[in-house]
Amino acid sequence: MAQQHLDPTDPGTGLTTGLTTGPPAAPTAGPVSAETLAGYLRAQATEFLRALRLHREAGAGTASEGSVEASLALRRSARRISGSLHTFQAVLDPGWSEAMRPELAWVSGTLALEHACSARLERLLQALYRLSGTAALPAQGAAGTGPGGGAGGAARSSAPAAVAVRGEAASPTARTGSTGTGPTTAPERGSLTVGAAKAGALLDRQLTLARTRAHSTALQALGSSRFHAVADKVAVLASEVPLVPGAGGADLRPPAEAARERLVDAVAALPLLTAGSPYNAEALVHGLSPDLAPHPQDAPWHQVRLLLRLHRYAREALHHTTAGADGTAPVPESAATAPPPDVRLLAAGEALDRHRDASEASAAAANAARTPRIAPATAYALGVLHADQRHEVEAARYAFQLSWQKDVLGSP
Repeated sequence: MAQQHLDPTDPGTGLTTGLTTGPPAAPTAGPVSAETLAGYLRAQATEFLRALRLHREAGAGTASEGSVEASLALRRSARRISGSLHTFQAVLDPGWSEAMRPELAWVSGTLALEHACSARLERLLQALYRLSGTAALPAQGAAGTGPGGGAGGAARSSAPAAVAVRGEAASPTARTGSTGTGPTTAPERGSLTVGAAKAGALLDRQLTLARTRAHSTALQALGSSRFHAVADKVAVLASEVPLVPGAGGADLRPPAEAARERLVDAVAALPLLTAGSPYNAEALVHGLSPDLAPHPQDAPWHQVRLLLRLHRYAREALHHTTAGADGTAPVPESAATAPPPDVRLLAAGEALDRHRDASEASAAAANAARTPRIAPATAYALGVLHADQRHEVEAARYAFQLSWQKDVLGSP
């Protein structure tokens, strides 16, 4: 999924509800100059170029661990540059900034597709085994035996090929057409009902095909003239950041605070009181809707996730600024610039990530259930899987509500 860029709101907008505080801003001793934002952008641009070099050295078409890590690093730096351009656009050249943001979003979104398909398939197969009373998926096979991998990135815990092997383990015998004489996973596969096994095979086929297409798309994108143009602009950014005239006297704290306030406003619009009650099944509403669009309840939560990410990146930029603010011991631009970790922000972000993953997994299960002429047992298994993932959505909302309330109440 491509990263979205939200339009800024009035920084002076406040809250009329009880949530008048929010996640803490990065600690700063005084005004933060635009020059230190330039240092942060140069550092991220350098990381982008380093990841691109590592990706090319690892081999774009392979499923090696180095290629996967390089792809993740490319996405990471592209998101941070794009988020900083959005938050601090007032001190950056508007024409250059508006031209760069959609291109960086395209790079990050294209590289994320394969990872998303791999993680979704693994999540759904794990849920199938869990719902069938099996402790875990069969042991993963050797990496590199399946299609894909490389440019699009794989799930953080395993390579895409490993997920494909797991999918083979969940597939019924009918998929291969014979029992075969090679290594099989018949005992594990036998633990699934016929409907669950066929549901796993259907999900495996659909998501593996989507992952293979995403891998091809990523390879084409990385070799295109459009990506080369983006890389050239990032290379220029690594040495020269286009600030607006007179930006030297600007202070970065107001736009960073505006990003925090937009996050607080968006959270205030969420049904946190409902999410504060576990097992309320609110996420199951509209579960039988024929609309193929994303679940209508999920959009505000996805937006909060994006705003939380922008807030985190703004904190990073401010921390990069203050680390060498005294001018006596400047921090190297290639050094890590993450601020001291805020446990509450990390917990909230992880909950929203789980919310996004469960929401997309439930949509994949629902899409598979719409396949024509599938057996009733298969449709039933997919329906149970869809409901399970919608309950995971509700659990993630509950976890976010707990972490956010700790934040706004100032709890340790």
